[in-house]
Amino acid sequence: MGELPALIQDLALILVVAGAVTLIFKRLKQPLVLGYIVAGFLVSPHMPYTASVVDMSNIHLWADIGVMFLLFSLGLDFSFKKILKMGASPVISVISVIFSMSMLGMIVGHLFGWSRMDCIFLGGMLAMSSTTIIYKAFDDLGLRQQQFASLVMSVLILEDILAIVMMVMLSAIAGGSVEGSQMLASVLKIVFFLVLWLVVGIFAIPLLLRKVRRLINSEVLLVVSLGMCCAMAVFSTKVGFSSAFGAFIMGSILAETIEAERIEKLVEPVKNLFGAIFFVSVGMLVDPKILVDYALPIFILVMTIIVGQAIFGSFSFMLGGESLKSAMRCGFSMAQIGEFSFIIASLGLALGVISDFLYPVVVAVSVITTFLTPYMIRLATPAYTALEHRLPSRLIRMLNRLSMSHPNTTERSKWKQLILQMTVNTVVYGILSSAVIALMFMLFHPFISRAVPLHFSLFSFHFSLPKLITGVLTVLLISPFLRAMVMKKNHSEEWKALWAESNRNHLPLLFTILVRGVVAASFVFYVCQHLAHFAPAIVITLGIVAVVLMVMSRGVKHRSILLERLFINNLRSRDIEAQVHGKRRPLYEGRLLDRDIHIADFDIPQNSLWAGKTLMQLNLGRKYGVHVSSILRGNNRLNIPSGTDQLFPLDRLQVIGSDTQLAVFRNAVEGQVMQEDLELEKREMKLRQLIIGQGSPFIGKTLEESGLRSDYGCMVVGLEEGKENLSPFKPARRFEEGDIIWVVGEEDDLNRLLHS
Repeated sequence: MGELPALIQDLALILVVAGAVTLIFKRLKQPLVLGYIVAGFLVSPHMPYTASVVDMSNIHLWADIGVMFLLFSLGLDFSFKKILKMGASPVISVISVIFSMSMLGMIVGHLFGWSRMDCIFLGGMLAMSSTTIIYKAFDDLGLRQQQFASLVMSVLILEDILAIVMMVMLSAIAGGSVEGSQMLASVLKIVFFLVLWLVVGIFAIPLLLRKVRRLINSEVLLVVSLGMCCAMAVFSTKVGFSSAFGAFIMGSILAETIEAERIEKLVEPVKNLFGAIFFVSVGMLVDPKILVDYALPIFILVMTIIVGQAIFGSFSFMLGGESLKSAMRCGFSMAQIGEFSFIIASLGLALGVISDFLYPVVVAVSVITTFLTPYMIRLATPAYTALEHRLPSRLIRMLNRLSMSHPNTTERSKWKQLILQMTVNTVVYGILSSAVIALMFMLFHPFISRAVPLHFSLFSFHFSLPKLITGVLTVLLISPFLRAMVMKKNHSEEWKALWAESNRNHLPLLFTILVRGVVAASFVFYVCQHLAHFAPAIVITLGIVAVVLMVMSRGVKHRSILLERLFINNLRSRDIEAQVHGKRRPLYEGRLLDRDIHIADFDIPQNSLWAGKTLMQLNLGRKYGVHVSSILRGNNRLNIPSGTDQLFPLDRLQVIGSDTQLAVFRNAVEGQVMQEDLELEKREMKLRQLIIGQGSPFIGKTLEESGLRSDYGCMVVGLEEGKENLSPFKPARRFEEGDIIWVVGEEDDLNRLLHS
C-alpha cells in the first residue's frame, strides 16, 4: 500500500495539534485565534523539538482558501443597508482611527529605519483592530449588550470594509502606481466594479435562488453558495483585484437574500476549518530568532497600539459625537490588531514588497495585544475616573455633552437630498450602461461580425451591418437605464416641495433634467461614434432624438419601472421576510439608542429556571429595573407582553434598560439555570423483562400497592401474554405468579428491583 501524500500527513498534524492546543486555550478562556497561532508555531520548521509540517506550499494554498472563506463569511454578516442607516458618526470615527494609526505605524517604522514599503504596510496593519477578538472579549466580559459595545462593532464593520479597499490600494502602491492620477484611477476602478457587482448581483442572484428554491436543500445550498463565492473570487482576480475582495462582495450580495442566515450557518463549519488552517499557517511564520532580535520593535509597536488607540481612538469617537466616557471605553476596546493585519501582511509577502521579519513581528504584537485586550477594556472606566478628577469640571461637562450637541447628519436640506439622490442614480445607471456597452462591444460585436459580415451604403454613408445591429441592440438594452437616469426623482417629495415653495426653484429644477439628459445622450453619442463615423452634428442629433424617444416611450418606461421594482424587492427581501414572520424590530427601538437607555437581546438558556414562569412571577422590573419590550419565539413575535405571558427555553427577550441594569440582568439570565447533572450517563433509562416468581413480594398487589414507581423509580410499560404486542397493565389488576412484565428505569433501580 502506497504512502499517504504529504498534504494529508500535514493536515492530520495541524488539526491534531490545533485541536489539543485550542482545548487548553478554551479552558484558560483565551481567544481560539491565539491557540491556532501557538499550534502553528509548534508544528513549524522553526520548532526543532516537535514534528513539523513537510510541505509548506500546500498549507499556504489552504490558508489562501481560508482567507477567502473568512471574508465570504464576513460579507454574509454585512449589510450595506445597515451602513447607510448608521449615519456619519461611525464613518467619521473609523476614518479618524485608520488615518491616525496608519500615520503612527509609518512614523514608528521610519524611526527604526525600515524600508518605505515596510512602513506603509506596517501602517495598514496597525490601523486594523480585530473584530473577532473584540467581539469575543465583549462576550466573555458580559459587555456585548452595552451601548458602547454596539458603537465599537459598528466602527469595526466599517473598518473591515475599508480594510478591503486598503488591500486593493496597497496592491496598487506595491505595483508602482503611486502617482495621483493612477491612485485616482484605482479608486474609480474599485467604485465601478463594486457598484456593478452589487447592483447586478442583488438583481440577479435573489431571483435565481427564488426560482430554484424548491430544488434546494441544505447540501445543494452549501455547494451553490461556495460555488458563487469561488466564481466571484476568480472573476475578481481577472479584473485585477484579490480573490478575498471578490469573496467578500459575493458574501455581501448573498447577505441581502432570504437564505442569508441559512447560508451563514451552513458555511460556518467550512469557514472554521479553513480559517483554522490560515491562523495555523500564521503561527508557522513565527521565528523565535527574529522575535529575540526584534524584541525592542515589538515592545514599541505594542505600546504604540495601546497608547495610540487609547488617545487617538478615544478622540476619534469623540469626533463622531460620543461623550468622553463612552469614547474612552470605545477607544480602549480597540487596542489590538488581529486577522486583517495578518491578511495585509500575507499580501505584502505574496507581492514580495515587505521584509521577511515584518510578518512574525506583527504576529507577536497581535498575540501580546490580544492578551491585553480584556485588561484594556476594564481599564477604560478607571482611566476616565482618574481623568475626571484631574481635568476642570467645566471641561468634563462640556466633553460629556458633546454627543447631545453633535449635529444630526440625517437632517439635510431638500436641495441636498435631491441632488445627492440624483447623483447616486446617475452614477449607478451610468455604471450599468457602461457595463452593457462594454459587454456588447467585446462579446456580441465580434460574434455578429463573424456571423453576418455584410456592408451597405445609404445616402452616401457606408454602413457595416454588424455594427448597426450591435449599436441598435446596445441602445435598446441601455434605454431603461438612461430613461431612469433622466426621469427618476422628478416626482419625488423633495422635487414637489421645492417646486411649490418658490418660482425661483423652477429653473434650477429644470436644469437638473437638462444635465441628466446630456449625460444620458452622451452614452448614445459614444455608441454611435464608436460603431460609425458620423459628423458631430448627426451624432448629437441622434443622441438627442434617442433620449427623447426613451423618455416618451411607454414600453421603455414600463421596463425601467419593472427592473427597479424587482431590484428594490430583492434588496428588501430579508426585511419583508422578517415582517412576515414577526422578526422585525419595532420602529421605536432605534430611537432609544441616543438616550441613556437602550435595547439589548438576551436568549433564555435551555436549562433556565425561568422557563415556564410568567413575567409577573419573575417580577423583572422590580428586581433588575428593566422592561421586556418583546419576546421572539421561533417565527413569532410578541410585542409589549403582559404579566401572564410565560417564558420558554430559547426565547429571545428584547429588554430595555441602562448599561448597568442590563449587565445585572445578563448575569441573572445566565446564572439562574439548573445545575449540570454530573452523572448523566449513569441515569440512562433501560428496558428489562421481569418475571414474577414464587415468593415475590409483589404477588397479590396492584401497581400502586407494589411501590414500583414510588419506591423503586420504575414504570411498568406492558404485560406479555403471548400476543404480538404487549398488553397494558391495568391499575386495578393484581400481580400473579408467572406474570411476565416489561419495566423501564435507571440501571441501579432496575438491579434493585430484580433482586427484591
